[in-house]
Amino acid sequence: MLHIQSSSFLRHGLFRISCFCERRWRLRGVAARGVSCLPSCLNKHDPLAPGLRSGMIPTEIVENMTRIEVTEEYSWDLTHSRSYETVMEALSSLITCRKRGEKPSIGGKYTKLERMTMYLKILGLEENIAGLNIIHVAGTKGKGSTCAFSEAILRECGFKTGLFTSPHLIDVRERFRLDGIDIAEEKFLQYFWDCWDQLRDNVTKDLPMPPLFQFLTLLAFKIFIDEKVDVGIFEVGLGGEKDSTNVIKEPVVCGISSLGMDHLDSLGDTLGKIALHKAGIFKIPLEVVQPLTRGELNGLQLSLAGDHQFVNASLAVSLCKSWLRHTGNSEKVFTNDGCEADMPDAFLRGLSSARLPGRAQIVHDAIFRSSDTATGDLVYYLDGAHSPESMDACARWFSKMAKGDHKSTPLSSSKSSCENGLGEAVSKNGFTKQEKGNCDKISKQILLFNCMEVRNPQILLPKLIGTCASSGVHFSGALFVPSISTYNKVVSGYSITSNIPLRNLSWQFNLQRIWEKTVNGKDFDLDRNSMTECIKNESTDALPPLEFLHGDGYRDFPGDSFRSSAVVPSLSSAIKLLRDCARENPSIRLQVLVTGSLHLVGDVLRLLKR
Repeated sequence: MLHIQSSSFLRHGLFRISCFCERRWRLRGVAARGVSCLPSCLNKHDPLAPGLRSGMIPTEIVENMTRIEVTEEYSWDLTHSRSYETVMEALSSLITCRKRGEKPSIGGKYTKLERMTMYLKILGLEENIAGLNIIHVAGTKGKGSTCAFSEAILRECGFKTGLFTSPHLIDVRERFRLDGIDIAEEKFLQYFWDCWDQLRDNVTKDLPMPPLFQFLTLLAFKIFIDEKVDVGIFEVGLGGEKDSTNVIKEPVVCGISSLGMDHLDSLGDTLGKIALHKAGIFKIPLEVVQPLTRGELNGLQLSLAGDHQFVNASLAVSLCKSWLRHTGNSEKVFTNDGCEADMPDAFLRGLSSARLPGRAQIVHDAIFRSSDTATGDLVYYLDGAHSPESMDACARWFSKMAKGDHKSTPLSSSKSSCENGLGEAVSKNGFTKQEKGNCDKISKQILLFNCMEVRNPQILLPKLIGTCASSGVHFSGALFVPSISTYNKVVSGYSITSNIPLRNLSWQFNLQRIWEKTVNGKDFDLDRNSMTECIKNESTDALPPLEFLHGDGYRDFPGDSFRSSAVVPSLSSAIKLLRDCARENPSIRLQVLVTGSLHLVGDVLRLLKR
């Protein structure tokens, strides 16, 4: 087997790989225990209890049976609709943490990986996992991109692929791809209820239903095994050693992408501690992988934007070469006597076609493309960066896009009249004048931001502002909004709540205060009276005049009298503000960077999809 370790691991700009062929490796602390298949939910209110359903067991006897204790949140039975929305409710019932950062409430005598092994046995999957020929990837940043590149490469090589990633942005089915396409709803429902029913019928006091991510991991194994994929590519959820995916005992190859300071509450507060968790997926030994160069792409562009993606692409190329070699498929792809020195066409096609929504993604607002007469120009630049390292990469990417220093095509079926051929740009106080071609629009950069409270905005926002400024890009202003998504609920891509419940906006006010301090160099006295009225009326009419949205040319901030930000009570209201601004200012191209949270990015995509 081949295993790749990140540059952060070695404090150098290289990766390490380990090859392991014959030696069998067993998870530490995981005992092979048999699981008795017990009847489900012996509760007098549960219509699935066999005795109650048949009427053969007296109620008083059932009431005294205490072998199994199951809470009502798992009581999904055949009397419920088996619709997609019901599945979302069932998945939501598996969320054990009400908010990010909470410790899971699952206890008992079994560890997480012991429970995962027992669940696999219940589902009859344990003996089939090795047949998935798995690529297993951990890391702080870039592991999702690495998995996406790897999947696209091997699919272009002619193999049937299964890809499991997290989180999803709009719909949970995004986490499960078959041959590069999100699993179809009909198949998803079939596999979901198959797993759900088997697990539910075997829960005990010591083995309750699995929490959400564990269940989704089990579901991925089920889908890929039954669909008979040639390769299963699994992204680690959190850490590595204790992650639910680490029941994979014999992967073909493992990799670790770049490390950084994230999830410190779970993984430790130093890179060494974090690296120790990531290394938990390794099955030794190691070797070195050289970074990918632009010349090796033969003039093609990576489909995932940003200079940092060359690091992820190099890791993916090495993973795929190793996978082909260890599965005996090298000669099918490397035609020159199996020589791996040259980049095969299939690899190039994969690197130029891989997709991962919400990471360096460009979307034109479709409302301005519905007629031949453009009434505005509004472009969203979406990246779910939420750590200092990823925020720096996001800022560098956005700066290039804002200045027109790029050749990529926005992910939209409709193109802006100024989209191609952008030349030199001059930026000052949030305005960029496009100098080339027939485009005479002024581009204005706006930030749409939120982050979770476990993040540190006092690091993230100055990092973003400073990196963009060093590239000559200055934001005209910022909008701070609450996300629509909640940590304790799974919703489908079909549903979105327009009547958002009123929220405590103190976190957004805190973000605004940090922004104003960073931009203006001094504390800003925030007047909450108008915002209170705005929330009460559920509208944006009570907001103060947003000069940074409606300005019509270059200008210097006039000191304390100019507010370069606003807290908006809902994301839909913020989108409306931006659209109104674009309509009212047809000479301005509004470039909106959406970042700080993948939840926020997903919510924006969901709203734009409507």
